[in-house]
Amino acid sequence: MSAALQLDDVAIRFGGVQAVAGVSFAIEEGDFVGLIGPNGAGKTTLIKIVAGLLRPERGKITLGGIDVTDDATAARVRRGLALTHQIVRPFREMTVLDNVVLGVGIHRTASPFRAMLHVDRRRESERAAHILSLVGMAGTERKLAGSLPLGQMKRLEVARALAVDPKIILLDEPLAGLNHTEASRQVETISDVQKRGITVILVEHNLEEVMRICRRLIVLNGGLVIGDGEPREVMADPVVHDAYVGGGMATHA
Repeated sequence: MSAALQLDDVAIRFGGVQAVAGVSFAIEEGDFVGLIGPNGAGKTTLIKIVAGLLRPERGKITLGGIDVTDDATAARVRRGLALTHQIVRPFREMTVLDNVVLGVGIHRTASPFRAMLHVDRRRESERAAHILSLVGMAGTERKLAGSLPLGQMKRLEVARALAVDPKIILLDEPLAGLNHTEASRQVETISDVQKRGITVILVEHNLEEVMRICRRLIVLNGGLVIGDGEPREVMADPVVHDAYVGGGMATHA
């Protein structure tokens, strides 16, 4: 069976800084992985490489056994990849429902001719409403996205990712800026996503929540993997411990 995502010796440099220095790992279908490390470890850079937002200088990226190293982000989305952003960017002047409908209709809008022939949005609207209910946002469909509090905006970001029918979701700090109650609710939403068989990769500073829900941790430091395995075993590793405590980053991922 092919891994949902595999990286082989992926590296990128910005000027004189080696941001990612030869990262290799494989993530199986349906897994729940926390990607953590001290600030500046290369986590967000690596996520951007996986999503096609950055081009690595070397290495190979495969999704479901298909080499996507040279593919644009849109092509990776069509192969089942979705990404949520730390800073949420919904279409603020559109309704919550329409924000999700745009994602649901991605396979139609990919072809201008097909999009012109398709004018009935009922099927897309029904599916978008169902997705919103899955993330705990039933009843918000007609609200403007820009009017939502941050906690709901974060859940809308997850709904928009689900709208493209992904096989794997990359979550870049989905708990950032949330209070304890909002963070707990968002974690439950993410956990429900993974329980439906979607592979989840979580980049997050909140180590308490990461340890609670992730089945595997991959730890980066200096652009290299320094830990990979069961969460409690990984966090007990002296090398991982030193990367946090030694750098004064004990509360950050």
